Amino acid sequence: MTRDDCAALDTADPLAEHRSAFALADGVIYLDGNSLGALPRATPARVREVIEREWGEGLIRSWNAARWIEAPRRVGGLIARLIGALPHEVICADSTSINVFKALAAALKLQAARPRVRARERRVVLSERTNFPTDLYIAQGLLALLGDRYELKLVDFDEVAEAIDNTVAVVLVTHVNYQTGAMHDMAAVTRRARDAGALMIWDLAHSAGAVPVSLNDCGADFAVGCGYKYLNGGPGAPAFAFVAERHLNAIAGDPFAQPLSGWLGHRAPFAFDPAYAPASGIDRFAVGTPSIVALAALEVGVQTVLAAGIDALRAKSVALTDLFVELVESRCAGFGLTLASPRTSADRGSQVCFAHEHAWPVMQALIANPARAVIGDFRAPDILRFGFAPLYVRYVDVWDAVEQLRDVLATRAWDRPEFKQPRTVT
Repeated sequence: MTRDDCAALDTADPLAEHRSAFALADGVIYLDGNSLGALPRATPARVREVIEREWGEGLIRSWNAARWIEAPRRVGGLIARLIGALPHEVICADSTSINVFKALAAALKLQAARPRVRARERRVVLSERTNFPTDLYIAQGLLALLGDRYELKLVDFDEVAEAIDNTVAVVLVTHVNYQTGAMHDMAAVTRRARDAGALMIWDLAHSAGAVPVSLNDCGADFAVGCGYKYLNGGPGAPAFAFVAERHLNAIAGDPFAQPLSGWLGHRAPFAFDPAYAPASGIDRFAVGTPSIVALAALEVGVQTVLAAGIDALRAKSVALTDLFVELVESRCAGFGLTLASPRTSADRGSQVCFAHEHAWPVMQALIANPARAVIGDFRAPDILRFGFAPLYVRYVDVWDAVEQLRDVLATRAWDRPEFKQPRTVT
């Protein structure tokens, strides 16, 4: 494989035209879309329209005239098409962390109410040691709030399915591991949970918009995810929550099955009734007033993914990540890199991670390269993480990124004081 071969792949790439939909700086190879997606070119104009016309001219009338009030459900319905859900099962609201709280609380309450299930026999919330920390922190806080009636049990990534037994109330795992890119078999793990009588919550933060997800086909119970990675919604974009229709029906008679009973989760928020009465369906998983500017940006981002199609995106993702692994291992051999992601593409998401003793300064040197910056990121303790967003990453970007990595390692360009300084955000 040569750079000319990579250029030929780009010429034949059916997704090549989608790169022009993004504002990408010259001289930058952006391999961090798994942390923050690139800016769609259409987003600034849409945000200006919301700010200048809908807010500036329409003022409060735009809640109706510009359909602001419908935005959480409307954008949720678009995301539903990417995750194998029905439109009325998904809502955009709040952050991933808050949605984990809602989903876990609702799942535990559903379990406790099940016939022939004694709560004391199902005391375990099962997760994995390398799950994204916010999921674990939220679980710890909720379980403490519930008076330690439950315990959080953590196992290794490849032990999750085996650990699901009749003591487990809820399984909470991330589909694609943020640290390594390893991907669970969603159907198999969900089936194991169902067979054991446990409820399943999937975190799709590193899946939505990058890999095909079929929540309903596999029988998932709940799911959450963020909008600022592969969905290109911008920093801090609203998150989303999925609740299977059967559970929405099951909790219909319990006003506090979802305990964050905010005013926009009320069945008639503008009646201003002092007593809470939940909205029907997924609307009860709304809490406070949505961020309309942020939802407008996210809507544009989601449309960029839908325009390409998730199956085509996955096919290119596999090709890009396979190529990256091949080139790094052939052209950077002998420089201390160890593949930390699964070698088989079917077992990983749209990222590749390599461990290196000096991962932090190596990444800083890549980012700071004046000729051609390669922007990936670092994850403690020693992970170089590279994300491949197929909408805008090219095959020549893969070649050039590997050449820059090889140069940084071969010349020890990373071995400078400024690259070893810690930063707040890594």
